Amino acid sequence: MDSLERLLLYRKKLILPRIYQVINWFMWITYFCAILFLATLVYEHGFMISSDEAKAIRIIYKSVWIVFLLSATVQIVFQSDEDGQKNTFWSWVINVLLYLTLLPVLFKKPDAGDEGVYWTWMFFHSHYYRIAILLLYSLLQLSSSLVRLLGRRTNPSLILASSFLVIIFIGAGLLMLPRATFHGISWIDALFTATSATCVTGLVSVDVPSTFTLEGQIIIILLIQIGGLGVMTLTSFFAMFFMGNTSLYNQLVVGDMISSNSLNSLLSTLLYILGFTLAIEGIGMVIIWYSIHNTLGMTLQQEIYFAAFHSVSAFCNAGFSTLPGNLGNAAVMQNHNLLFITVSFLIILGGIGFPILVNLKETLFYYLRYLKWKCFGRSSHFPKQVHLYNLNTRIVLIMTAILLVLGTLAIALYEWNNAFSGMEVTDKWVHAFFNATCPRTAGFVSVGLTTLSTQTLLLMIILMIIGGGTQSTAGGVKINVFAVILLNLWAVIRGANRVTIFQRELSDDSIRRSNAVLMLYLIILSAAIFVMSMLEPKASLMALTFECVSALSTVGSSLDLTPVLSTAGKSVIILLMFIGRVGAFTLLLGLIKQVKKRNYKYPSDNIIIN
Repeated sequence: MDSLERLLLYRKKLILPRIYQVINWFMWITYFCAILFLATLVYEHGFMISSDEAKAIRIIYKSVWIVFLLSATVQIVFQSDEDGQKNTFWSWVINVLLYLTLLPVLFKKPDAGDEGVYWTWMFFHSHYYRIAILLLYSLLQLSSSLVRLLGRRTNPSLILASSFLVIIFIGAGLLMLPRATFHGISWIDALFTATSATCVTGLVSVDVPSTFTLEGQIIIILLIQIGGLGVMTLTSFFAMFFMGNTSLYNQLVVGDMISSNSLNSLLSTLLYILGFTLAIEGIGMVIIWYSIHNTLGMTLQQEIYFAAFHSVSAFCNAGFSTLPGNLGNAAVMQNHNLLFITVSFLIILGGIGFPILVNLKETLFYYLRYLKWKCFGRSSHFPKQVHLYNLNTRIVLIMTAILLVLGTLAIALYEWNNAFSGMEVTDKWVHAFFNATCPRTAGFVSVGLTTLSTQTLLLMIILMIIGGGTQSTAGGVKINVFAVILLNLWAVIRGANRVTIFQRELSDDSIRRSNAVLMLYLIILSAAIFVMSMLEPKASLMALTFECVSALSTVGSSLDLTPVLSTAGKSVIILLMFIGRVGAFTLLLGLIKQVKKRNYKYPSDNIIIN
């Protein structure tokens, strides 16, 4: 063995393991510094700090900055040797932006005469620039570490549920900060509000505009956005887009979470989810701002904030509002039909699900290409597609249209001369449509729910149970599940041995899971109503049923019961909201050991039914 071979063997067996061990320790230090930085940032903006505390905070920021610079350098030098991966383009961008914070350290402040160099130096010397880069780097590191947990064969269902729990408790802690409220808030109300926002429900035990300051409302809307998109969706996007986490097992698990059938389109699916969300919310914000401009006595900044808050809240099906009395406030009840229509369509788009939005986008692009070919390219052959809409899209769109039309007509019929009395004809139809949309599953209010007839309330309970589409921001048992159950019922009534729709046969697994989802929902709902009837003996059965259905379906509507609930009652509603957002099936899959598939069958037999 020559000296070169000895050197390579010595490097592989003795040196590299030590280096990787040191790198592993250093990464744990980086994760700790990321958490420390976020905690310090929250403390700085959540409390009134003294001059001594401000000095300590600056020392922490500087220490974290140094650690992050060393971490970036270590990853650049050793990452490709460590796991066979190279830094992605965007990770290089982040590292370069981080290294640019060294410019004011390496070079003295230039004279103001050279404006270009001077303002460049001032920009990179800015405290806000450094904080923004440290915040981005912290989020990337923590997102990457969370996604890497999937590579350790950790139960994805438990990770999903745990991620929501972590965000809820963090949100509750943030809402209890002195700067988040005007006069403070109890821990149960903070936990209730954080759960309602993260689980995009909308039930509130306190009045939002009079309890929470601007900082508190911003915390709420951030929780709504995180909860609407899904914690794992955001963390997976950050990790894969910036950090280049390409473990095959990680991709399979993340793909299953976001219902992506192809690993090649995994990142594009994540981009679609984020892109659709921001684009629709942006368009909704502009229309809402236009609908309330110069009508509510707000400044331009207040109008923009109002529009952004309600656009996010509507698309995420949260139902939170910054107006006293929600959207039933007298200031918007007249001459604001465009506001109610815009909020309604934002709720619908958020509730049909991201896979349907992607399918609709692909269909729209197909027709645009066809129109272009029709006008300019008739000499070439146009590849026609037979099935533009997949089965899931057809079912969701048809069921959504049926429920909206029937719901609007029924509410208009029952409330025309009741809750809608005194309104103009156009307003009545707009509010009928709005109140047929909100139970699936937004929770906005335009008229007091206690003024509605019993028939309307029962209809709303049915709509709340059905909910929106799968992989959406809505709750309930989902439209897809409800449609499959109805199709199966119709097949049994007709004596058919197969369940078919649109020349497609539904799989036995889809039918079994749909029936199980509905049964599990009803079991949990019945148990919750029973427990609440003991905890809240003064409340009516209708109010308790409405409250439990609203919480489990993450709707957010209430018959004025939420603010007067006891601590125990609020705890039950918190649990229902969490189960409704994460999903009872997801929780059970994470807690119950799955049976292995076997290659044999027992003899079949029949049970006497009817």
